[in-house]
Amino acid sequence: MAIKSDAQRRAVAKYNAANYERVELRLEKGKKEIVKAHANAHGESLNGFINRAIDEAMERDIQE
Repeated sequence: MAIKSDAQRRAVAKYNAANYERVELRLEKGKKEIVKAHANAHGESLNGFINRAIDEAMERDIQE
């Protein structure tokens, strides 16, 4: 869905600020595209893949 107006852009920014937190991730040059291609190959967005990977790692750590 493309954002079409300034009002819609502000509304989306307000929603995101209220519901999400940002985390900066640094990858070696070229790795972002590799991870993004992997996520796309599995039907996920880059963000969705990263969140799933974090959730799965934390679940594994709890089970150890």
